[in-house]
Amino acid sequence: MEKKYKILIVDDDAATRSLYSDVFRAEGFKVIEAEDGLDGINKAIANIPDVIFSGIIMPKMDGFGMKEALSKNVATSNIPVVMSSHIGREEDRKKADEAGVKEFFVAGMITPKEVVARVVGLFSRVRYKLKLNIKGGDISKLTNDLGLKEDFSCTNCGEDLVLNMEMTNVERREFTGKIICLRCDSSQA
Repeated sequence: MEKKYKILIVDDDAATRSLYSDVFRAEGFKVIEAEDGLDGINKAIANIPDVIFSGIIMPKMDGFGMKEALSKNVATSNIPVVMSSHIGREEDRKKADEAGVKEFFVAGMITPKEVVARVVGLFSRVRYKLKLNIKGGDISKLTNDLGLKEDFSCTNCGEDLVLNMEMTNVERREFTGKIICLRCDSSQA
């Protein structure tokens, strides 16, 4: 890792914070710690980290409340957030995806070293925004299956939609994608 990235680790459990702080420091990160979502917001605004690693269930404010508040602040809205769940509920994974969380981990299912590797991967991902050809292939099936307008326009503002793709594995040519509107920045799925 060439650049020394700054990570904010937010968790009410001191042992968890300490474990991840040590692992991220060992990989060259500058680490800032916060005890809950409210403390996380304050430290994110004061330090503008490159990435935030947060638990979900915490006193004062949980991880989802913190993510929502950070998204509404111009200075912190583009900071990628990674979440770790001790419970691993599917509704938490879905909520994390809807909130724009970049990675979601279930504690105990992935090692701290693997967490660091995936966080580092966030900084090396290549992103593409592609305009879709509304006349070709399975576009009718796609719009029908996803409940989109047939002319592939935003349901909020009418602007053309694009496919926002992020490469997750160069060797296997794997991507994740989301259909979005560039004007109103809304997800359409």
